[in-house]
Amino acid sequence: MDITLARQALKPPAVPPPIENPSAKIRRRTTWQGASFTVPYFLGFALFIVVPVIVGLSESLYTKKSSGLGFGGQTITFSGLDNFTRGMSDEAFWGGLLRVTLFSLIVIPVIQIIGLAAALLIDEVGRRAAGRFRVALLIPHMVPGIVAILIWIYLYSPVVGPLTPFFQLFGIDADFYSGGLIWVSIGNIMVWSGIGFNILVVYGALQNIPREIFDSARVDGASALRIAWSIKVPFVRTSLVLTSVLAIIGTLQIFSDPMLFRSMTPETVDRNFTPIMMIYDQAFAVGDLSYASALSIILAAVVGLASAIFYKLTNRTPT
Repeated sequence: MDITLARQALKPPAVPPPIENPSAKIRRRTTWQGASFTVPYFLGFALFIVVPVIVGLSESLYTKKSSGLGFGGQTITFSGLDNFTRGMSDEAFWGGLLRVTLFSLIVIPVIQIIGLAAALLIDEVGRRAAGRFRVALLIPHMVPGIVAILIWIYLYSPVVGPLTPFFQLFGIDADFYSGGLIWVSIGNIMVWSGIGFNILVVYGALQNIPREIFDSARVDGASALRIAWSIKVPFVRTSLVLTSVLAIIGTLQIFSDPMLFRSMTPETVDRNFTPIMMIYDQAFAVGDLSYASALSIILAAVVGLASAIFYKLTNRTPT
């Protein structure tokens, strides 16, 4: 009995369970509530991005062959990387990619320079005037892309459009559907509809710059041009990199503009004019989904590599 009492006396007292901090519980609940708003995005990303990529990758590993002039049915055989090998040596595909690459090297800097210059000019005027200019310049971006292309195709038309007769008044025979001007016509549409988004992004970044920096620079005798080049442009470099990457992704995958121009001038814009047009033709005109899937994956790899290289070269912290 004495030994039992001694053991009970030596036994350490029971430690009560820790009381959870109410503020920590509230923070954790708030975190989960905030994270729940990302669920629709991730569901859409998985459904419309991840699943199609997996299906396309699996489709590209097979080849469908028709027998009996198409009346004997189709046989599906595993071809491994044969479709990718064929795509890597397809001159039509790489020729279209070269065309859009050269086009990108011209149109993307033009969009970036005009958008940056317009954002800097808007930042110099008063807030009320800036609001009017910002809305006016954003309107082209708000117009649906297909509608904008159809409007410009009408304006470019040498039969019913007003631009060809206007240039003829100055002795200029401008055929916007010709091989020499087709890329100019497409580039003008992209600049017209794209600078509004760039202005909005860059102007928003300019509003985050402390105004005291500008006052100090003016006291030191810096002009408005010097302030814009030495202070404002470095501050918005991240926004310029972002808009440039988005422009690279969009331009290398250009489809709707040349596709609608093809309906007006098929002799100038052929079915392999851009990589996406060739992929579309292989999938829905030729019916070779396996080869189209392989070309899509190759194009995605090229676009991703180009974007990564550009981001690596431009998004550097100055020393």
